[in-house]
Amino acid sequence: MYAASSSVSAPPRPPHPRQPAAGGPYLAPARPAAPVLGAGRARRGPGTQPLSGRIDMSGPQGAPLRAAIASVHRICPEFAPVQVLRRSARSVLLVGTTGRSTAVAKCLLDHSPVWTERIRHEIAAYRSFVRHRPPVRAPRLIAADPDDCTLVIERMPGRPTALQRHPVEAPPRADIRAALGAVCRLNAWRPPAGTFDAPLDYAERISRYHEQGLFTDRDLGDLQKLLHGIAHTSGRQGMGQFCHGDALLSNILMSPAGPVLVDWEHAGWYLPGYDLATLWSILGDAPAARRQISQIAQSSGPAARDAFLVNLMLVLTREIRTYEMAVQRSMRETAPAAPGHPGAVATGEEQRLLLRRLHDDCQTARRAVRAAVGTR
Repeated sequence: MYAASSSVSAPPRPPHPRQPAAGGPYLAPARPAAPVLGAGRARRGPGTQPLSGRIDMSGPQGAPLRAAIASVHRICPEFAPVQVLRRSARSVLLVGTTGRSTAVAKCLLDHSPVWTERIRHEIAAYRSFVRHRPPVRAPRLIAADPDDCTLVIERMPGRPTALQRHPVEAPPRADIRAALGAVCRLNAWRPPAGTFDAPLDYAERISRYHEQGLFTDRDLGDLQKLLHGIAHTSGRQGMGQFCHGDALLSNILMSPAGPVLVDWEHAGWYLPGYDLATLWSILGDAPAARRQISQIAQSSGPAARDAFLVNLMLVLTREIRTYEMAVQRSMRETAPAAPGHPGAVATGEEQRLLLRRLHDDCQTARRAVRAAVGTR
């Protein structure tokens, strides 16, 4: 939601030396000779801009928009749309006013089961926050209709910590520190039992990735061993952890009052370290931040460490699968282009560079998993 794009197209990565691989068996990156943090200090995302603009609802393209606005007015008659913040074949995001406040409305256009379930999960999270406030700032619920897949929440001030899913340059260290602190506070929260469910079936996801050829036979065996050990420990200590479920820097706004987390459609109970694994996977140009995340993940003992590694393998594999599909799509779309077409060629090259880094990271995680299995 908000200004950050969820596109799988990665921006160009400037040439710079690769950082050393992990210095230990549990993803503790070796300290670089010259810190690279702060290289993008001057490139900050925009803050909340004043509302302005016009919504064009004319013609056939305007029909879905008119239907979306009608859905919003059914649950929030005072909502006055001002801008289309984002629009895709799947959903439309509108920013407008409700009285003296600004609000964001999200309407689903694709009512297929997977997307319907996702927005209903997000609505349920915001409704739960009305009674059980999380220890981090989150938008306030204004109105919602899970049957019509429409949600209206307050518009929070602030700028995304990063504008891309995988930032080209590491955000300022202060921003990373604030984002990581907010995620850790959320992970320590224990909402009442039954308030949230578990969005991820670990055994099913691991088996599916193996069937799709994304995991080797050894990966399958190693991850199942770690899951078995975690389950044995959880029977005594309780290993569930509440997570945002999509802790991308683009979903963490930096506001004057502190970090704000948005996009709660994946929130729920996970194995410990799922949010940390997400942050680790996207901070490829911030080795110091990765080292800190690895230390936090290991601080609660071997079971929490193993849970983090399972999460990391799943997150990295998902990212690889997503970007491989994007590269294939880009190749199909650019095939008819004239030789040397700059825009089309650059997009595919950017995605391939990111894919190379993700595969390197996955190999690092794989070695850490094997080392962890060896200690059991």
